[in-house]
Amino acid sequence: MTIIFNNHEFKYEIEAVCKLFFPCILFKHEYQLSDLDRDNLIVTQLKQEQQTIYLSTMVRLDGQVFSEQQCVDSNHIHCEKECERLLAVTVYLALKRATGIDVKWGVMTGIRPVKQLNYWIEQGHSIQQVKEIFQRDYLASEEKFELCKQVREHQISIIDASKPNSYSLYVSIPFCPTRCSYCSFVSSSIAGTKAKALVNDYVEKLCEEIRYIGDIVKRFSLSLETIYIGGGTPTTLSAEQLILLTNTIKQAFLVQDVKEYTIEAGRADTITREKLLAIRQAGATRISINPQTFQDHVLKAIGRKHTVQQVIDCYHLARELGFEDINMDLIAGLPEDTLETFQDTIDKIIALSPTNVTVHTLTIKRSSDLFQNHEENEKISDDAIVQMVEYAYQKLTQNGYYPYYLYRQKNTLQNLENIGYCKKGYEGRYNIYIMEEIHTILAAGASAVSKLIRHRSQKVHRIFNYKYPFEYNKDFKTILERKNQIAEFYQDINFSLDIHK
Repeated sequence: MTIIFNNHEFKYEIEAVCKLFFPCILFKHEYQLSDLDRDNLIVTQLKQEQQTIYLSTMVRLDGQVFSEQQCVDSNHIHCEKECERLLAVTVYLALKRATGIDVKWGVMTGIRPVKQLNYWIEQGHSIQQVKEIFQRDYLASEEKFELCKQVREHQISIIDASKPNSYSLYVSIPFCPTRCSYCSFVSSSIAGTKAKALVNDYVEKLCEEIRYIGDIVKRFSLSLETIYIGGGTPTTLSAEQLILLTNTIKQAFLVQDVKEYTIEAGRADTITREKLLAIRQAGATRISINPQTFQDHVLKAIGRKHTVQQVIDCYHLARELGFEDINMDLIAGLPEDTLETFQDTIDKIIALSPTNVTVHTLTIKRSSDLFQNHEENEKISDDAIVQMVEYAYQKLTQNGYYPYYLYRQKNTLQNLENIGYCKKGYEGRYNIYIMEEIHTILAAGASAVSKLIRHRSQKVHRIFNYKYPFEYNKDFKTILERKNQIAEFYQDINFSLDIHK
């Protein structure tokens, strides 16, 4: 399918709206009006006549034509932003008519809708006014607004508790035992000889980066709130490597007062008693054991080498070793799953009673094996995926869980969202901080991105590490040089007036 961008520079937002309706299509881009009689064509255009700017979209699909138009006064105080929004509205309305698909998020294409809700409230809007903005300006459904509102209510106390000098630490372990078919993360399968050879050198350099960050932090009055070791699959490391890593963190940072310390144990085929004991001795307060499904045939379809029973055994072992706060991830829409088998998965996870359950909707990214084998438009209109997510919400909320964070991704089936549920008092603080961008996240490891944030600011300064482990190992000196931006960011900030508020 081709998108024509004529006389405007809103390519990113317009393509994002198009992907709401066609998440698995690679769009072609053109910038001139030509050969408009083609099928599978989306033409977007901006044209100004005197003081009026006309924004229009024409869609040709299966021999039918659908058109929409909006206009903006060129003297509008936020003219460019309003033009972008209204052009997105024309695309949305034309594609809704052309496909018959009702996108409940409307033209809200951002990853963080709750953050946007919080921003509007901080700007002085009442909750009723924000609801009107959601529905009138962005065409989002009342259902999605109420979901955002509910999430906000459950996280606001944690947001307010984050002080101006707060920060969190993220550590990336970009290795997995094998690569799942849906995965688009930058991770290497340690089944390969080359990846195995990288691990020792990677862990040594990772520890060096952690110490380097720790030395910078000591120069400022920063307060570490949460630690999150994620991946990939951190438990692809040996117990000895986990001990080395976590001891390095203890030496480099003041960890005794952190409010949350999470280590993703991840896949059952990497979890052992020795590794869980190493995690426990490190002081971790929260772990993830992620089944993705409780159906053996679905695990096989996505390339996982463990069974459902192994997941359950790992969960009980973690409980036996004293882990109280355990998260489990599930994915709605996996290959070979059905509404009935997904409902069975939800029922089984409720019976286990973890403190956290995160329900993802399958996202088909270009870099995943699943995208390469996914037939165009396959299952995109499958109501079963919507019913899966709705069933998860109903059953979890009926059994003592509530949604406390959510985020959205491109190429997600049915344009749905990912929701983190928890029992009362077990909110994953790091999840709230990273999604709502409340305070600085200092990140170490391959593909890690540090986010430097001034208190209550919408602006985020990012420091990127190299994506792949071999790049990280090879050009490690550059990684450390980039980390000096942390000191530059904080050197002119005085927290003394605000720390004790």
